Amino acid sequence: MQINIHSSWQKMLQSEFEKPYFKSLMAFVDHEYANHTCYPKKEAIFNAFNWTPFDQVKLVIIGQDPYHGAGQANGLCFSVNDGMAHPPSLRNIFKELESDLNKPYPTSGNLDQWAKQGVLLLNATLTVRAGIAGSHQKQGWETFTDQVIKTISDQKNNVVFLLWGGFAKNKAKLINASKHTIITSGHPSPLSANRGYWFGNKNFSKANFQLEQVGVDPIVW
Repeated sequence: MQINIHSSWQKMLQSEFEKPYFKSLMAFVDHEYANHTCYPKKEAIFNAFNWTPFDQVKLVIIGQDPYHGAGQANGLCFSVNDGMAHPPSLRNIFKELESDLNKPYPTSGNLDQWAKQGVLLLNATLTVRAGIAGSHQKQGWETFTDQVIKTISDQKNNVVFLLWGGFAKNKAKLINASKHTIITSGHPSPLSANRGYWFGNKNFSKANFQLEQVGVDPIVW
């Protein structure tokens, strides 16, 4: 499979692309896309990196898996294509955004405007077979995206990481907390949110405060 990724990331991750596990992963992805309906579209698999070049990353949000419904996934975690209904987790993200920043609920669920401002919207697994959540896990994507997180931690300073839910919180061990900010909360999924682990976390205002503290422009959420 051709790796369609921004040149800034190509430079940082080239050694990863040459490793046996990654070549095996690309062969797996090629086979899956050739024989099954998979998401996102092949050309959108690396969208998170193409919308947010390495040198522009100032905030990272970590998701787990792309949406597995038709037309939803667009290569950015929690994001859906324009015109798609908002999945439950995204609805809860937008509700928290409303109450935290007193902003109107967004009409589009496409988070590309966040990505363009330096928010890396990174799923741990970048592909999925239609209708089968988690179907492309443990094939090598997690090894790759862990290395992405570690590279950001090692090579940059003052990045804000928003870790939502247990899965994302486990990634904290890859991040140097002495030079980056880690903000954790429950997951925005209804199960977690309805138990009181999501609403009221004020993650968006907290993240902007941290960015402003180091002289970085806040995100227009």
